[in-house]
Amino acid sequence: MGKPRSPRLLTDEALGMIARRFSLLAEPMRLRLLHALFDGEKSVNVLVGLSGGTQANVSRHLQSLAEAGILGRRKEGLQVFYSIADPSIFQLCDLVCGSLEQKLVRDAEAFGRRKAEGDAKGFAGA
Repeated sequence: MGKPRSPRLLTDEALGMIARRFSLLAEPMRLRLLHALFDGEKSVNVLVGLSGGTQANVSRHLQSLAEAGILGRRKEGLQVFYSIADPSIFQLCDLVCGSLEQKLVRDAEAFGRRKAEGDAKGFAGA
């Protein structure tokens, strides 16, 4: 991984905008909906089925993501379709998921080393 960029000077207003963006993504149902949209546009009905949420709950979350500019929305007859409008979401999800995956691998390797060291010391059951 490359050297991090120099931090930007951020105003309180900018920090508030960033915090609101992260708070939108801090909801598991919204992440589930984004994940469902990674391979393309889907109707609200399909998203309800894929997410396991109720129509009202899914619609509310989709509306919040659309108002923030993360999702795009189009209507066709009585159907409403959503898609990812902000391509930086793909990069952000890749970055976060990759970082978590690396941490889990390191944790699993450390656990394996500790177990092997414990086995060598006679603590196999510990």
